[in-house]
Amino acid sequence: MRSTVSLLALAFAISGVAGAAVAQARPDVPAEARADVSHWPHAASPAALSDARTEAFVTELMSRMTLEEKVGQTIQADISAIKPEELLTYPLGSILAGGNSSPAGNERSTPQAWVDLARAFREANARRPGTAIPLIYGIDAVHGHNNVVGATVFPHNIGLGAARDPDLIRRIGEATALEVAVTGADWTFGPTLAVPRDDRWGRAYEGYAEDPEVARTYAGPMTLGLQGELTVNGSLTPGHIAGSAKHFLADGGTDNGKDQGDFSGSERELIDVHLSGYPQAIDAGVLSIMASFSSWNGVKHSGNPTILTDVLRGPLGFTGFVVSDWNAHGQLPGCSNESCPTAFTAGIDMFMAPDSWRPLYDNTLAQARSGEIPMARLDEAVRRILRAKVKAGLFGEARPVEGRFEHLGSAEHRALAREAVRKSLVLLKNEGGVLPIRAGARVLVAGTAADDIGQAAGGWTLTWQGTGNSNADFPNGESIWAGIETAIEGAGGEAVLSADGSFSDKPDVAIVVFGETPYAEFQGDVETLDFVPEEPLAALKRLRAAGVPTVAVFLSGRPMWTNPEINASDAFVAAWLPGSEGGGVADVLVGDAAGAPRHDFSGKLGFSWPKDAGGQPLNRGEPGYDPQFAYGYGLSYAAPAAVGTLSEDSGVAASASSVANYLVDGRVVPPWSLALEDSGGQTRVGAEKNVASPRGGVTMTVVDDLAQESGRRFAFSGGDAERALIWGGAVDLTRQTNGEMALGFRYRVDAAPQGTVLLAAGPGQVDLTPTLRAAPMGEWRTIKVRLSCFRDAGSDVAAIDRPFQLISTGALTISVSEVALASNEGDAVCPAAVR
Repeated sequence: MRSTVSLLALAFAISGVAGAAVAQARPDVPAEARADVSHWPHAASPAALSDARTEAFVTELMSRMTLEEKVGQTIQADISAIKPEELLTYPLGSILAGGNSSPAGNERSTPQAWVDLARAFREANARRPGTAIPLIYGIDAVHGHNNVVGATVFPHNIGLGAARDPDLIRRIGEATALEVAVTGADWTFGPTLAVPRDDRWGRAYEGYAEDPEVARTYAGPMTLGLQGELTVNGSLTPGHIAGSAKHFLADGGTDNGKDQGDFSGSERELIDVHLSGYPQAIDAGVLSIMASFSSWNGVKHSGNPTILTDVLRGPLGFTGFVVSDWNAHGQLPGCSNESCPTAFTAGIDMFMAPDSWRPLYDNTLAQARSGEIPMARLDEAVRRILRAKVKAGLFGEARPVEGRFEHLGSAEHRALAREAVRKSLVLLKNEGGVLPIRAGARVLVAGTAADDIGQAAGGWTLTWQGTGNSNADFPNGESIWAGIETAIEGAGGEAVLSADGSFSDKPDVAIVVFGETPYAEFQGDVETLDFVPEEPLAALKRLRAAGVPTVAVFLSGRPMWTNPEINASDAFVAAWLPGSEGGGVADVLVGDAAGAPRHDFSGKLGFSWPKDAGGQPLNRGEPGYDPQFAYGYGLSYAAPAAVGTLSEDSGVAASASSVANYLVDGRVVPPWSLALEDSGGQTRVGAEKNVASPRGGVTMTVVDDLAQESGRRFAFSGGDAERALIWGGAVDLTRQTNGEMALGFRYRVDAAPQGTVLLAAGPGQVDLTPTLRAAPMGEWRTIKVRLSCFRDAGSDVAAIDRPFQLISTGALTISVSEVALASNEGDAVCPAAVR
């Protein structure tokens, strides 16, 4: 095996001409997606990653391994789909805790439960007969150890990119690694090195900046923070964990910002922009790289050997292992989640097969036995995985920091996160010196986001989408409101929290905190960058009309068209997704008793701020570049500047498209419409507050729920063909269905059902009758129904034009609100199908 590896390394190390010949020897890859290694820059994993002692240990270990054990090393299962005792039969090499996976399915599990889970898997693996090989256990700790209650939640990468501080990044990596190690995991799927070029992409906040220069300066420090420096004949020191640079390659460059889409660009752009910080991460010793779901000119990266092998193992000199993304191999032509030799032979060393691991193991084993997967390729992958396990220190018994919960959300880590919040804030406007606020002032804090740590933390927080979190889920955290209250009242001032901005005693200044609600991949994809909710703007205007100076604090995972809100504010701060330490916002907004700054703004835009809401890619250096606020913009107290009145022409029609939201915040989200049907036909509902179907079989009135008039009450008489529905142009919900998303809504039974009540998304129907009959009268509740239930009941999820339909065969009065696609966090149900 050594001789094979050496010959390959030699082949890649000689001239660029020879490298180009290697690339041209891939006739199965279309020319437009065939990388030419002579064009790529050079990097190299440190020699310490494959030192002689490590390689000798791995060689001896592999000599004792069975074929079954070797194949097992290449398979990774999710904790939601495997039990520890199954490792006694299946010699898997890895487990992961995905975004919605947790001990016993409880996302609010204690830190001890996380430790117990890790130990249960390790102990079962140790009892397995055969060659003793430890598991490597991965988790998405992407902005701190964000899966665990009580951990420090740092700002998302979009905020860290605004800080422009590589040393800060290294220290965050160190803190994150320590907190992960405390709970028993060995490996995080980070750093994320995406270069988002279209802000409509729902993962834009996972990138540091639209320009690769920031990722290039951060990739090395974050890798070193997580792992420490690799040493010859040594392993990672306690409190450090393995990293995984992701998602290789160009996940941030897909056409129209489509998640898991296609980057249709040149190899030159692929290198100049989207190679990003990967060379720096490799040079720093990153132990693994995660391949992207996305494609280059129509060829999926996870099946492109010119990217995963010719480039990554050639000029980039990477000697760690490549792991695929969540069932990404199943997207390759001729493959399924259960079988994909193509991905393996292209260069995937470890399959992330969360729920498909068992059949994938069986099929991969059969393919290795038959020779469809060459033994040399299997040995190569196993060597890379074992090499990384050795360097990660997994063959040692000592885990001195595991269970040391004093490190989880420690004062030191919280102070670091608070520093990161301060440095990430970008001041877009400050007219009349309204900021900093004098500490002794009377301050009104408005907006429902002000006292909501969950909204400030965003997606990938406790759950995949980050929804449903309350302040109680962050016992060591501080909301933005709490931080402001402490700063103001600690200096003798007065702070009042009023979500709607109402007041009895006129304040000296008001701070309105608002922005995007949490989301993660593809659920966060949008058609435009228009910030749609109307209440924040209304509150700003009411305060201005009352003569109250206003400060807007905008929470978002991307720059958005907010010109009306900026115009209605005296000061406007882009706070991004700051995480659990809201006090960092107060550190910069609130001055001392004399009104002098305690900390100045230092953040600079890593993403250009749009002049209109159209959402077309707007990146520094591109033709026609004309943003509202340019890349690198950011005011400060030391360097103020005036911002005039901005245009309020959004540049798009009022009807922005939404795949995921239907009835939210009291409005039917365009392009969707609400309708009532009975035997007389359909009545389309506009702005009316009271409306009936053509023959009066269904009536609708507006009711209050989470906000004034945010709900709709439907009264069914029990006649034929009565339904209330959301309708619009057909949308493709295949990915959402495969990702186990759900149709969620709040409901209140106001008069018990006298017949059968059905819920439909498309033609597929499920029976809600038992649920509604069991619900307490007059009490708001939430339900989530898995989209797969409607598919299994007969809906074509690739063409859904009626995503929400309530149908009743008898009398029923029910109120609903907040109808939207929702993340299945183990709380979605599947009522009986009706055919």
